[in-house]
Amino acid sequence: MSGTVQIKIEGMTCGHCTAAVEKALSGVPGVEKVVDVSLETGIATIEGTVAADALAAAVRDAGYQVTA
Repeated sequence: MSGTVQIKIEGMTCGHCTAAVEKALSGVPGVEKVVDVSLETGIATIEGTVAADALAAAVRDAGYQVTA
């Protein structure tokens, strides 16, 4: 069953940053769709069956921080 996950990301400063995060999240197994990566709120919304820690690892690997 699919669900929606939101994670808070720090360190994004431009459109290139959001694109990099979206690409990183899209590559995580179980992600069906990256709904939104908002520069203004720093929140990424993802649909799929994936653990939040896997998403956080992908964001960190892209050079950004995930906050609680």
